[in-house]
Amino acid sequence: MFSAARRSALRGVSSVPRYTSAVTGPFSQSALHRLLSSLAILEHREGELNHGSLSAITAAKKIGGSVHGFVAGSNIKSVAEEAAKVEGVEKIIAVENVAYDKTHSRVSSQGLPENFAPLVVENIKKGGYTHVIAGHTAFGKNLMPRIAALLDSQQISDITAVENENTFVRPIYAGNAIATVESSDAIKIITIRGTAFPAVEAQGGSAAVEDGVDPKLEASAEWVSEDLTKSDRPDLATAGKVVSGGRGLKSKADFDRIMEPLADSLGAAIGASRAAVDSGYADNSLQVGQTGKVVAPQLYMAVGISGAIQHLAGMKDSKVIAAINKDADAPIFQVADVGLVGDLFEKVPELTEKLKSS
Repeated sequence: MFSAARRSALRGVSSVPRYTSAVTGPFSQSALHRLLSSLAILEHREGELNHGSLSAITAAKKIGGSVHGFVAGSNIKSVAEEAAKVEGVEKIIAVENVAYDKTHSRVSSQGLPENFAPLVVENIKKGGYTHVIAGHTAFGKNLMPRIAALLDSQQISDITAVENENTFVRPIYAGNAIATVESSDAIKIITIRGTAFPAVEAQGGSAAVEDGVDPKLEASAEWVSEDLTKSDRPDLATAGKVVSGGRGLKSKADFDRIMEPLADSLGAAIGASRAAVDSGYADNSLQVGQTGKVVAPQLYMAVGISGAIQHLAGMKDSKVIAAINKDADAPIFQVADVGLVGDLFEKVPELTEKLKSS
């Protein structure tokens, strides 16, 4: 037991750990930031940089310290040079090897995570990075847990804010609660919610492009094929306007007949609820929600979507939410800025015609 005097003295002692050096004593905050270094994993496809992945650089800047980018695959010179133009990036680590593409062709696309993860780990070890950051995309969610396992670190997923180099904020329970988590791992493996960290522009910078380490390990997985849905409409994940259809559209034929003209009249991307995807009305690449894509456009229009919390988790950060539903008590109206109660098969074509005429 401590004496009263001892307990009084202890009240003034901070419980926050201090970083000390045997030579120089306690580190200043600026010195501590100089010890930090982040590696942002950048995505690319068909020889073009995925600008949405530059959100990882935005998050890295908030952490502080030096910021490097990483790209790998075939025909990536132009990708690395474009990424090097991002202001605040000191270096782009590039590994030119067709083995890190999905297909062994001259068309570059992001590689298989089974083969990509050991490559990234070797470059993390060489660079001595304290933080490794990627988008919470299909590729990032597939790659980063493998990296975390190889480094014996616990991944921190889908963060929306950085409090300091050890502490991060992330949504849990489909966004109904917010958790603040602190990591003591030497290397933090992080995926970020792209809508929370606006992508930086590829301009104003002049980073060096440096060859990375290529372990040239034997591939443990082989790419067979992929079936992609191609569209001339804006990309769902980055579009400024999104129109989404739900179970209320009743069939694939009605989904296409109602949603496509509406999207064309607004210049919007098309999305769908999980119920619509599971019912076969829309391709699963269009799914918005907790188990689909997370979007935050300027305008999000929900057509025939009731508003389950799993769907709201993927779109509630939209700037303006408009909803059309025949059920006045549908949960979607609780988050909508503008609501229209009525039969979507009458209201949406009417709205589409007015938009076209204006």
